[in-house]
Amino acid sequence: MPQGLENNGSNIYMAKTSPPNVYQAYGKQFHSDFIIFLRMRSEEVVHGGSMVLTILSRSLVDPASDNSCAFIGLLGQSLVDMVKEGLVQGADINSFNTSLYFPCEDEVRNNIESEGSFSLENLNDFKVNWDPCDIDYTNMKDSNELSQVHGKNTSKVLRVALEPLLVSHFGNSIIHVLFKKYEKHVADHLSKKKTRHFSLTISLTKK
Repeated sequence: MPQGLENNGSNIYMAKTSPPNVYQAYGKQFHSDFIIFLRMRSEEVVHGGSMVLTILSRSLVDPASDNSCAFIGLLGQSLVDMVKEGLVQGADINSFNTSLYFPCEDEVRNNIESEGSFSLENLNDFKVNWDPCDIDYTNMKDSNELSQVHGKNTSKVLRVALEPLLVSHFGNSIIHVLFKKYEKHVADHLSKKKTRHFSLTISLTKK
Protein backbone atom coordinates (compact mmCIF):
# COMPACT_ATOMS: atom_id res chain seq x y z
CA MET A 1 0.00 0.00 0.00
CA PRO A 2 1.37 3.46 -0.87
CA GLN A 3 2.42 5.63 2.05
CA GLY A 4 1.32 9.21 2.66
CA LEU A 5 -2.34 9.00 1.58
CA GLU A 6 -3.73 10.58 4.75
CA ASN A 7 -4.88 13.70 2.87
CA ASN A 8 -6.81 11.80 0.20
CA GLY A 9 -10.05 12.59 2.03
CA SER A 10 -13.05 10.44 1.12
CA ASN A 11 -11.35 9.19 -2.08
CA ILE A 12 -10.46 5.51 -1.90
CA TYR A 13 -8.10 5.67 -4.90
CA MET A 14 -6.62 8.36 -7.11
CA ALA A 15 -9.34 10.80 -8.13
CA LYS A 16 -9.69 14.18 -9.80
CA THR A 17 -9.93 15.74 -6.31
CA SER A 18 -6.85 13.93 -4.97
CA PRO A 19 -3.83 16.13 -4.12
CA PRO A 20 -0.66 15.67 -6.23
CA ASN A 21 1.17 13.72 -3.52
CA VAL A 22 -1.43 10.94 -3.80
CA TYR A 23 -0.67 10.46 -7.51
CA GLN A 24 3.03 10.49 -6.70
CA ALA A 25 2.66 7.94 -3.90
CA TYR A 26 0.75 5.49 -6.10
CA GLY A 27 3.24 5.90 -8.94
CA LYS A 28 6.19 5.40 -6.60
CA GLN A 29 4.64 2.25 -5.15
CA PHE A 30 4.02 0.81 -8.62
CA HIS A 31 7.62 1.55 -9.60
CA SER A 32 8.94 -0.24 -6.51
CA ASP A 33 6.62 -3.25 -6.84
CA PHE A 34 7.09 -3.71 -10.59
CA ILE A 35 10.87 -3.48 -10.33
CA ILE A 36 10.86 -6.18 -7.64
CA PHE A 37 8.49 -8.32 -9.73
CA LEU A 38 10.76 -8.11 -12.78
CA ARG A 39 13.87 -8.79 -10.73
CA MET A 40 12.33 -11.90 -9.16
CA ARG A 41 11.09 -13.20 -12.51
CA SER A 42 14.53 -12.63 -14.03
CA GLU A 43 15.90 -15.19 -11.57
CA GLU A 44 13.43 -17.77 -12.87
CA VAL A 45 13.73 -17.21 -16.63
CA VAL A 46 16.72 -18.52 -18.58
CA HIS A 47 18.75 -16.34 -20.93
CA GLY A 48 16.73 -15.84 -24.11
CA GLY A 49 13.56 -17.04 -22.41
CA SER A 50 10.28 -15.18 -22.87
CA MET A 51 7.60 -13.85 -20.58
CA VAL A 52 4.21 -12.41 -21.58
CA LEU A 53 2.26 -10.15 -19.22
CA THR A 54 -1.16 -8.55 -19.46
CA ILE A 55 -1.57 -5.49 -17.24
CA LEU A 56 -4.66 -3.39 -16.52
CA SER A 57 -3.48 0.08 -17.47
CA ARG A 58 -4.67 3.51 -18.52
CA SER A 59 -4.58 5.08 -21.96
CA LEU A 60 -3.54 8.57 -20.84
CA VAL A 61 -0.63 9.91 -18.81
CA ASP A 62 -3.18 11.72 -16.60
CA PRO A 63 -3.64 9.43 -13.55
CA ALA A 64 -7.16 10.78 -12.99
CA SER A 65 -8.41 9.74 -16.44
CA ASP A 66 -11.71 7.82 -16.56
CA ASN A 67 -10.22 4.49 -17.62
CA SER A 68 -7.97 4.68 -14.58
CA CYS A 69 -10.24 6.07 -11.88
CA ALA A 70 -13.94 5.77 -12.73
CA PHE A 71 -14.20 2.02 -12.06
CA ILE A 72 -13.01 2.41 -8.45
CA GLY A 73 -14.24 5.98 -8.03
CA LEU A 74 -17.85 4.82 -8.30
CA LEU A 75 -17.25 2.46 -5.39
CA GLY A 76 -15.95 5.40 -3.37
CA GLN A 77 -19.07 7.34 -4.33
CA SER A 78 -21.16 4.44 -3.05
CA LEU A 79 -19.34 4.54 0.28
CA VAL A 80 -19.93 8.30 0.54
CA ASP A 81 -23.65 7.65 -0.04
CA MET A 82 -23.59 5.28 2.92
CA VAL A 83 -21.90 7.90 5.09
CA LYS A 84 -24.73 10.32 4.30
CA GLU A 85 -27.22 7.63 5.30
CA GLY A 86 -25.39 6.91 8.56
CA LEU A 87 -24.40 3.39 7.49
CA VAL A 88 -20.64 4.04 7.40
CA GLN A 89 -18.45 6.33 9.48
CA GLY A 90 -16.68 9.09 7.58
CA ALA A 91 -13.46 8.36 9.46
CA ASP A 92 -13.54 4.79 8.14
CA ILE A 93 -13.57 6.01 4.53
CA ASN A 94 -10.86 8.60 5.19
CA SER A 95 -8.56 5.85 6.46
CA PHE A 96 -9.22 3.47 3.55
CA ASN A 97 -7.47 3.36 0.18
CA THR A 98 -7.30 0.58 -2.39
CA SER A 99 -3.94 -0.86 -3.36
CA LEU A 100 -4.68 -1.01 -7.09
CA TYR A 101 -2.77 0.93 -9.73
CA PHE A 102 -3.23 1.24 -13.49
CA PRO A 103 0.02 2.45 -15.09
CA CYS A 104 0.28 4.21 -18.42
CA GLU A 105 2.40 2.80 -21.25
CA ASP A 106 5.35 5.08 -20.56
CA GLU A 107 5.54 3.93 -16.93
CA VAL A 108 5.62 0.29 -18.00
CA ARG A 109 8.29 0.91 -20.65
CA ASN A 110 10.43 3.04 -18.32
CA ASN A 111 10.33 0.51 -15.50
CA ILE A 112 11.30 -2.37 -17.79
CA GLU A 113 14.23 -0.33 -19.09
CA SER A 114 15.19 0.81 -15.59
CA GLU A 115 15.23 -2.71 -14.12
CA GLY A 116 17.30 -3.94 -17.06
CA SER A 117 16.84 -7.72 -16.99
CA PHE A 118 14.47 -7.94 -19.96
CA SER A 119 14.18 -6.57 -23.48
CA LEU A 120 10.73 -5.37 -24.50
CA GLU A 121 9.92 -7.26 -27.71
CA ASN A 122 6.31 -6.27 -28.25
CA LEU A 123 3.60 -4.14 -26.65
CA ASN A 124 -0.06 -4.09 -27.65
CA ASP A 125 -3.05 -2.41 -26.09
CA PHE A 126 -6.71 -3.39 -26.09
CA LYS A 127 -9.95 -2.41 -24.40
CA VAL A 128 -12.38 -4.60 -22.46
CA ASN A 129 -15.87 -3.72 -21.29
CA TRP A 130 -16.40 -3.47 -17.54
CA ASP A 131 -19.00 -6.23 -17.80
CA PRO A 132 -17.11 -9.31 -19.08
CA CYS A 133 -20.36 -10.59 -20.62
CA ASP A 134 -20.79 -7.41 -22.68
CA ILE A 135 -19.64 -7.95 -26.28
CA ASP A 136 -20.77 -4.56 -27.61
CA TYR A 137 -17.70 -2.55 -28.62
CA THR A 138 -19.51 -0.20 -31.00
CA ASN A 139 -21.77 2.00 -28.89
CA MET A 140 -20.34 4.79 -26.76
CA LYS A 141 -23.08 4.46 -24.14
CA ASP A 142 -25.59 1.83 -23.03
CA SER A 143 -29.35 1.94 -23.30
CA ASN A 144 -31.07 2.26 -19.92
CA GLU A 145 -32.08 -1.40 -20.00
CA LEU A 146 -28.62 -2.71 -20.90
CA SER A 147 -26.91 -0.43 -18.40
CA GLN A 148 -28.86 -2.15 -15.59
CA VAL A 149 -27.60 -5.56 -16.71
CA HIS A 150 -24.04 -4.38 -17.14
CA GLY A 151 -24.15 -2.57 -13.81
CA LYS A 152 -25.15 -5.77 -12.03
CA ASN A 153 -22.46 -7.88 -13.71
CA THR A 154 -19.77 -5.26 -13.13
CA SER A 155 -20.71 -5.09 -9.47
CA LYS A 156 -20.32 -8.86 -9.16
CA VAL A 157 -16.85 -8.73 -10.73
CA LEU A 158 -15.55 -6.03 -8.39
CA ARG A 159 -17.14 -7.68 -5.37
CA VAL A 160 -15.19 -10.87 -6.05
CA ALA A 161 -11.97 -8.86 -6.25
CA LEU A 162 -12.39 -6.46 -3.33
CA GLU A 163 -14.82 -7.98 -0.84
CA PRO A 164 -12.11 -9.47 1.45
CA LEU A 165 -10.32 -6.11 1.61
CA LEU A 166 -13.54 -4.21 2.29
CA VAL A 167 -14.71 -6.66 4.94
CA SER A 168 -11.39 -6.40 6.79
CA HIS A 169 -11.80 -2.63 7.05
CA PHE A 170 -15.56 -1.96 7.19
CA GLY A 171 -16.94 -5.29 8.40
CA ASN A 172 -19.30 -7.67 6.64
CA SER A 173 -22.58 -5.92 7.40
CA ILE A 174 -22.27 -3.18 4.75
CA ILE A 175 -21.17 -5.31 1.80
CA HIS A 176 -24.52 -6.21 0.21
CA VAL A 177 -25.85 -2.64 0.40
CA LEU A 178 -22.54 -1.22 -0.81
CA PHE A 179 -22.48 -3.27 -3.99
CA LYS A 180 -26.16 -2.65 -4.71
CA LYS A 181 -25.36 1.06 -4.63
CA TYR A 182 -22.28 0.49 -6.76
CA GLU A 183 -24.41 -1.42 -9.27
CA LYS A 184 -26.71 1.60 -9.63
CA HIS A 185 -23.83 4.06 -9.98
CA VAL A 186 -22.22 1.90 -12.67
CA ALA A 187 -25.52 1.60 -14.57
CA ASP A 188 -25.96 5.38 -14.48
CA HIS A 189 -22.37 5.92 -15.62
CA LEU A 190 -22.60 3.46 -18.53
CA SER A 191 -25.88 4.97 -19.72
CA LYS A 192 -23.99 8.25 -20.23
CA LYS A 193 -20.51 7.08 -21.19
CA LYS A 194 -19.29 3.56 -21.87
CA THR A 195 -15.90 3.63 -20.19
CA ARG A 196 -13.81 0.52 -20.82
CA HIS A 197 -10.81 -1.09 -19.16
CA PHE A 198 -7.56 -0.36 -20.98
CA SER A 199 -4.96 -3.14 -20.92
CA LEU A 200 -1.44 -3.72 -22.16
CA THR A 201 0.00 -7.05 -23.27
CA ILE A 202 3.79 -7.05 -23.28
CA SER A 203 6.27 -9.64 -24.50
CA LEU A 204 9.64 -9.68 -22.75
CA THR A 205 12.88 -11.59 -23.42
CA LYS A 206 15.48 -12.26 -20.73
CA LYS A 207 18.79 -10.61 -21.62
